[in-house]
Amino acid sequence: MTILCVEPRVDALTEIAEALATWQHDDTPMQLHPGDLGWFRRFGPETAAAAVRTWSRDGRILAVGLLDEPALLRLTTAPEARRDDELAARIASDLAAPGRVLPAGKAYVEVPVDARLRELLSQGGWADDESRTPLRHDLTEPVADPGLRIAVAGPGQVSDRVTVQRAAFESSTFTEERWHAMAAGPRYTEARCLVGYDDEDTPVAAVTVWSAGPGRPGLIEPMGVHRDHRGRGHGTAITVAAAAALREMGASTAIVCTGTGNTGAVATYRAAGFRPLPEVRDLRRD
Repeated sequence: MTILCVEPRVDALTEIAEALATWQHDDTPMQLHPGDLGWFRRFGPETAAAAVRTWSRDGRILAVGLLDEPALLRLTTAPEARRDDELAARIASDLAAPGRVLPAGKAYVEVPVDARLRELLSQGGWADDESRTPLRHDLTEPVADPGLRIAVAGPGQVSDRVTVQRAAFESSTFTEERWHAMAAGPRYTEARCLVGYDDEDTPVAAVTVWSAGPGRPGLIEPMGVHRDHRGRGHGTAITVAAAAALREMGASTAIVCTGTGNTGAVATYRAAGFRPLPEVRDLRRD
């Protein structure tokens, strides 16, 4: 059957995220997670749908991509389609056609390390980009107390959640309106925003965690510490709280991925009980 590449309608995003959720397993390499779609939903449903691409055969979704940026596609496949030659060739062809998925010129693709597509792109001239480090926390055993007062951010705590996000990331465009847009998305029913408060009841750290369902890896995306309150262990504390929340939601493990060069973030996750996995690299077309 013909493989179809589609920019989905808004009402198809739930089905796509559910397919992504079923592809999440502890023994698979770091890959696109339904929580990534959930976090992107902060830009609104229409923008989120316009950033997604699916590849299907005979009505079955085999691959999902998210244009996290106009020239950055984060893509994964169904595990059983990871080595599918026809699928890999079709996706590689679509990525090579300017404007079909990616613009002409410099572009980036995140694809699992064991995917046939990665081999085809490398053979076609795509090069390894900067290294990133995935980290994983096994949630079989209970997680330690974070040592910080943690609140689940609902509508009443949105201001604190947004304040920390914007103070943690210089280029952040997060707003209360965007939090509500994210929380209105279908994936947020399996997500939580947590805010950490210090002894003076000041919001100092925040995180959002995304479940893929019981027995599957849960994602941390994003985590940040207010720039005025760094160096006091708040990053470790909120990360521990994130792992505990995912365990409570039934996740088998908590996963996160950060730039290898961001040694502070890697150290924070390790201090919170996360174990680094082999480094991964996006592919870059110059």
